[in-house]
Amino acid sequence: MRSVTTDTRSAPAAGSASALAAQRRFFPEVQGLRAVAVVLVLLYHVDKDLIPGGYAGVDVFFVISGFLITTLLLREARDHGRVSLARFYVRRIRRILPASTLVLLVTGAAAFALLPSPRLLDTAGQLVASAAYLENIYLAQQAVDYLAAEAAASPVQHYWSLAVEEQFYLVWPLLFLGWAALGRRGRGGGDRTILAATGVVLAASFVCSVMLTAADPQAAYFLPQTRMWELAVGGVLAIALSRWRLPARLRWALGWAGLGAILVAVSAYDDATAFPGWAAALPVLGAAAVIAAGESGTRWSSYGLLSTAPARFIGDISYALYLWHWPLVVFTLSLTESTTLSPPAGVAVIVLSVALAWATKICVEDPVRDGGLLRAGRSAAAFAMAATLIVTAIGGGQYLRVQWLRAVEFDPAVHVGPQALSETTPEGDPGEPVYPSPVAVEEDLPSVYADDCQAPNRALTPQSCEYGPAEDDAAATVVIVGDSHAAHWVPALREVAAERDWRLLTYTKSSCPFSDTLIEEKDSAYPECPEWNTAVAEELTEDVRPDAVFTSSHADADAFGAGSEQESTREIADGMARLWDTLEDAGSEVVAIRDNPGMRARPAECVARHDTARDMCTRPRDEAFSRDDPQLLAAEAADNSARVVDLTEGFCTDESCPVVVGNVLAYRDSHHLTATYSELLAPLLARKTEDVLDP
Repeated sequence: MRSVTTDTRSAPAAGSASALAAQRRFFPEVQGLRAVAVVLVLLYHVDKDLIPGGYAGVDVFFVISGFLITTLLLREARDHGRVSLARFYVRRIRRILPASTLVLLVTGAAAFALLPSPRLLDTAGQLVASAAYLENIYLAQQAVDYLAAEAAASPVQHYWSLAVEEQFYLVWPLLFLGWAALGRRGRGGGDRTILAATGVVLAASFVCSVMLTAADPQAAYFLPQTRMWELAVGGVLAIALSRWRLPARLRWALGWAGLGAILVAVSAYDDATAFPGWAAALPVLGAAAVIAAGESGTRWSSYGLLSTAPARFIGDISYALYLWHWPLVVFTLSLTESTTLSPPAGVAVIVLSVALAWATKICVEDPVRDGGLLRAGRSAAAFAMAATLIVTAIGGGQYLRVQWLRAVEFDPAVHVGPQALSETTPEGDPGEPVYPSPVAVEEDLPSVYADDCQAPNRALTPQSCEYGPAEDDAAATVVIVGDSHAAHWVPALREVAAERDWRLLTYTKSSCPFSDTLIEEKDSAYPECPEWNTAVAEELTEDVRPDAVFTSSHADADAFGAGSEQESTREIADGMARLWDTLEDAGSEVVAIRDNPGMRARPAECVARHDTARDMCTRPRDEAFSRDDPQLLAAEAADNSARVVDLTEGFCTDESCPVVVGNVLAYRDSHHLTATYSELLAPLLARKTEDVLDP
């Protein structure tokens, strides 16, 4: 790695504010603040009810990292008259890579034994992304993937914050190189120059964070451009503190106010808070205030609390503690098949996390930092490359295992589907493989996804797919409208349409039941849904004029602003009835397919765990239909003649609803059907709708 160096202005004179600040090479209060940050994150992941906004501890880490890295860059420039990118990145490799690589290797190996097979493919991708410090980009893309809504957390998902930091460090040192170059050429280059440059980065990133959080909070949470300002706050603070010091009394109050701001944020925020955006300013400025307070020299100061031995101990192991705790949480949840940790399990995770963090510091971090390891650019680069390749090899092993497990062929004699519901064991023969394989179930999708006619959330203009004969050659034109629960009926309806020589058009949109009621989506209003539905109704009545319109939707949809579940169901039903009336007035027959039963989260994982005892994944029938379907209420409206087709007998026995039916995995998540099972229900759908369009 080539060293890029340049001179800067001379070091400040002795006795100046800069010199006083430069004399501090260790910040015990910052170590204590690290302890606060990691404890907040740890407790949040162990039990969200304890600290609902504990995720803001990561933002405190960002401020600390920005402050310390900028302090080092300033010190190098002023002590040596130059800034070396090579030395900077060698230090980052020595500090970050040994411990992070160790945790990735152990976690990747443990995933083979401790995670169900359907999670290995995603884990493999995230292992590689984490090793390459691109995990935040991976998660940002997954956050906007509607089909990945129920994806379980990966044991390396927490590496997203490390990725943000390393991406920040691709940009930040360049500002100091430019500053040093200006100083050497006599074009200025005083502290005001670097302060202005870093301030521009801070302001631009903050504006981006606010805007993107409002538009797409799921993706905004992980993206570097929305997080860079938090590290920049620490950097700007380091520059300011190198020149100016605050009065002791003010620093005493500032320290406690900063800790108070952090505690208010983690107590008042929760998973519904739009974050980062404006909300992140509270913990970020709180952390900056604690650092600015520094050593106040007064009694009962925040410095005194944060510089205690216990706080400094946790601060010393905070990096390794952050790395280890999350895989332990994920593996424990997987082993106990739970969604939350019990108190004993939570305590065990905390104790084991601290033990592993301490051992990692003693056996890995300290020897690398204090010894002669990885000090040269070539050795550091070689280690970084080797670490990435080894982790990638483990990810590749997981990928190969998934490919082997997915090799199941459909056998109509074995994979009989709903025919087995009348048998003693409706799940089928446990000695036979399930189709689709649990590791491939997410790919068993209706054709509307591959054909790009499942409209995304923000779409307003109707888009559709057409299947079957041309309009002039078809016996009739039928349409399917609704949300993804309408989409998963397309395979069955295509079979029926082919038998009856129908032309089939699809108008489906994610998370959007066919109603003109304003729907709630992810705790926010979803105005694109009723606008889309109104536009679809206009197109159907004015242009398409179908003979019949099939519709279906998820019964768990919520009306925005509804005061109760019952009120929500009624409002959505009223909106459905209004649109149905419009279609019927235009001469179309309306047929609503009752919503299918709902399973517990991630049924494929349950099947993978209990392949020889598949009834462990079965759900009681009354639980599977725990919520009223608004389509049933809409059909009761006096002024419409729509009919409801109930296919429950294709899913459930009198007592229960299995996940695997006749050796066929019926669900790709807790409420969406596999395309295979939908197609196997075509005969039942045909029988239930044999009089549709019958003269």
